[in-house]
Amino acid sequence: MNNLPVAAYRLSGALAIVAFAAAATSFFIPDVLGGPPVAQGNLRGTALVIMVLAIPVLVAAMFFTRRDSARALVLWLGALAYISYQGVLFLFATPFNSLFLIYVAMLSLAFWSIVVIVRKMDLAAFRASFDDGLPARSIATYAIVLAVLNAAVWLRTIVPAVLSEQPADFLNGSGATTNAVFVQDLAIWLPLLISGAWWLWNRQPLGEVVVGGMLVMLVLEAIGVATDQWFGASADPSTPFASMAAVPMFLVLAVIGAVPLYFYLKHLNTAAGLKERSN
Repeated sequence: MNNLPVAAYRLSGALAIVAFAAAATSFFIPDVLGGPPVAQGNLRGTALVIMVLAIPVLVAAMFFTRRDSARALVLWLGALAYISYQGVLFLFATPFNSLFLIYVAMLSLAFWSIVVIVRKMDLAAFRASFDDGLPARSIATYAIVLAVLNAAVWLRTIVPAVLSEQPADFLNGSGATTNAVFVQDLAIWLPLLISGAWWLWNRQPLGEVVVGGMLVMLVLEAIGVATDQWFGASADPSTPFASMAAVPMFLVLAVIGAVPLYFYLKHLNTAAGLKERSN
């Protein structure tokens, strides 16, 4: 029987409600948003993915985790990571608006849900839920290569910018004063992915949890970027910050990312490695 604390379900249940409110209001009432049309379009695209994909995955994963599904637990963590990622963008990649406190609540509930779940997991038991066929090093290699390539793409823009006389010129027209994607990718998510991949390579229990959750997050993110690019380019076809050409590219990346996720989940048994711990 699943023994995650009630707090994990309450936090994530509240998150589902708050995230839906934030996403639905942002999508259906765009007048509350500020910034240039491309920024509004990007946020509305992300909001749509949160509503129709991330929240349903979150709710379904909670339901099946309660029935001892380790696979569902990984999907739960991945959905939380994705919503956390978008919470940062909602707060820092769009001008301050009347939804600010709802965006803060979305980010807070997603982050603390992750903390509670990971704190209460029996990592050794979770690792034991995998069979011997898990291609751990192949998945770890994929994760490291993806992280390095992602960092290289961002640095290709960042390095020339910081060495120029006007470092922020590449942001002109975006409505932003900095790039929140660069910040959280380089400071948090890519280092976490590389660390998780290293742990997975060495079959340390935390590696299975981190990489599994991030594989889910990355598939959701690829779909989300494809969608926000479509909405951003539709809102402003002349913008350099969104492109219809990026839509199929990111959909292909989502399909590619689904391959290691499939093999990860294929070798994960149903019994979730969780146990009750004292608070």
